[in-house]
Amino acid sequence: MIVDSKSSCGEDEMKTKNADKLESFYIAIILYKSSLDQADYQPLYQESFVLIKSTSLEEAKTKAFNHSKNESISYTNENKETITWSLQQVVDVNSVLYDDFDSSEDIVDLYTRHFRNYEVYRSFEPLLSKEQFE
Repeated sequence: MIVDSKSSCGEDEMKTKNADKLESFYIAIILYKSSLDQADYQPLYQESFVLIKSTSLEEAKTKAFNHSKNESISYTNENKETITWSLQQVVDVNSVLYDDFDSSEDIVDLYTRHFRNYEVYRSFEPLLSKEQFE
């Protein structure tokens, strides 16, 4: 924290401001995979973007991994088949682009990633490829 020597803020106020900045926001990209005990089952993948409050990148990575492990689930679908969703990979954990957002803002960029091949991206992104889920 940078404090101007002309600042009128007291020592207690400086401590409060420092304490407020101890935690930052991070984004985790987590990939899950569905499975079913059938030879012809085509797995479905889920990509989740999770907002994490943490004091460091390393702590955020630990929180992301623990959260993703806890999200694994099995359930019986309408055909009486057991579907299991399990962690495939924690793809990325990184700080949000702008950590000073508040709830009064209408739009806040949280995460950006780059790629070179639009056709490959389009081939796996169901909203672009017009793929229908069954």
